[in-house]
Amino acid sequence: MIVELPDTTTSQVSKSLVKIREEGGVVALGRVLTLVIATTHDAEEEAIEAANDASREHPMRVIVVSTASGSDPDVSRLDAEIRVGGDAGASEVVILRASGDAARDEQGLVMGLLLPDAPVVTWWPGTAPEVPGDSPLGRIAQRRITDASMQSDPQAALDALAASYRPGDADFAWTRLTLWRAQLAAVLDQPPYEPVTTVQVTGSIDSPSTTLLAAWLSMQLGASTNCALTGLEHGSHGIRGVSLGRATGTIELVRDVPGVATLRQPGQPVHDVALPRRSLRDCLADELRRLDPDELYGEVITRGLGLLPDHRTPLSEGATA
Repeated sequence: MIVELPDTTTSQVSKSLVKIREEGGVVALGRVLTLVIATTHDAEEEAIEAANDASREHPMRVIVVSTASGSDPDVSRLDAEIRVGGDAGASEVVILRASGDAARDEQGLVMGLLLPDAPVVTWWPGTAPEVPGDSPLGRIAQRRITDASMQSDPQAALDALAASYRPGDADFAWTRLTLWRAQLAAVLDQPPYEPVTTVQVTGSIDSPSTTLLAAWLSMQLGASTNCALTGLEHGSHGIRGVSLGRATGTIELVRDVPGVATLRQPGQPVHDVALPRRSLRDCLADELRRLDPDELYGEVITRGLGLLPDHRTPLSEGATA
């Protein structure tokens, strides 16, 4: 069910939610958190779809604060939409489309709609504030989720995240590494248990995940690490491969085909490994599984990046990864 509330107020939205629960039997007792999504009009549906899918694992109230770029600052208006039932997965979705003065007080828009005594998570699917923890929507949240890959300069965005980091911050560039980290850890758990002396990570210049993977490996292995980033003219996006050098040979995990990587180890057959790019829904559901600060991500973003020589230098023309 979808209820439209044109030219309304947050008070009227709150009363409508109560009325819908009383008349339709939709209750908030099973909601475990409030997810606040800060986005723009043209990007809200993709974020809502991911939240609806994730809500089947984490029942929640979703509040979408949607602002229009270039709107008339002299026209203050709030249009709302409430989705429940089949249109909202296992959640309640409240969309607040604000313009003018109404869009300037984001915290005021959502405060009256938060679930009582429930954690708050704020997610910026697109452009994020310079300091998420100090932003109006960031200050009310236990967890703050950004996506460096959606910024105009993903590599510079990592440096900004490192400088502005607060416990509770998270970024999908790190969440997308889960399968890579698990596979590499499984490989190193096998004999001959030799120390890794060199690490090479390759990927595209628009992939902050490539840089974070190199930073994590450098921290965990204490080995000389090189992060080589290719320009977009090479035609590939995301992480391309990892090479781990040991005394008995080199371990290579290379993704030449989307979703499938090739694992080469000394003295063993070549294996194909499923390494698909994680969907928006998977990343969001993963981050919502924990509401305490991700300490490992905090270490990687604040300390691990500093271990890399220069994570923003692309491969030179003609070089091989």
